Amino acid sequence: MNTRLTLDPHHARTRLGELTVLDVRTPGEYTSGHLAGALNVPLDQLQRALPDIRQAARRGDLLVVCASGARSENACKLLAEHGITAATLAGGTNAWVAEGHTLHHPEGTTRTAWAMERQVRLTAGTLVLTGLALGLIHPALQLISAGVAGGLVFSALTNTCGMAAVLAKLPYNRPRPAELDTTLAALRTR
Repeated sequence: MNTRLTLDPHHARTRLGELTVLDVRTPGEYTSGHLAGALNVPLDQLQRALPDIRQAARRGDLLVVCASGARSENACKLLAEHGITAATLAGGTNAWVAEGHTLHHPEGTTRTAWAMERQVRLTAGTLVLTGLALGLIHPALQLISAGVAGGLVFSALTNTCGMAAVLAKLPYNRPRPAELDTTLAALRTR
């Protein structure tokens, strides 16, 4: 791969057949639509998958994908810390779809989940409203809303999201052990 660590959707599409594509979104997000041929290795499972990813990287170039590009950037940084070079899809699957490219939807898939960004917005909004409502009972409870606001500011400044990390651990966002094992086996053969 060249020194450029980001591929725009057009260039990624032209190279799709030669790339090993890792989708680091949650399993629910992945099944709601992903790049054809992408393998789902959720961001929080990347450490476990490092040996298999390293093998795949020796055989060819890696492209890491998420919904917007933020999680895939973090994944690429983690991989780089372990000596693995990978590119990220600029703008993620959102940009992919915006350019008119289609997402693959596995046959027989009934499992769907909201995108992580949407889950974070719902949770943050619910906590803020709860804090404001409880603040009517006791003003100190408005600190719930202030805490969420502070967390959102920190998230924006650091390009990380603690709330997303917590939400990713919920059962509907977790890979089934067999799914991840199948993905890791597929990585060994690519």
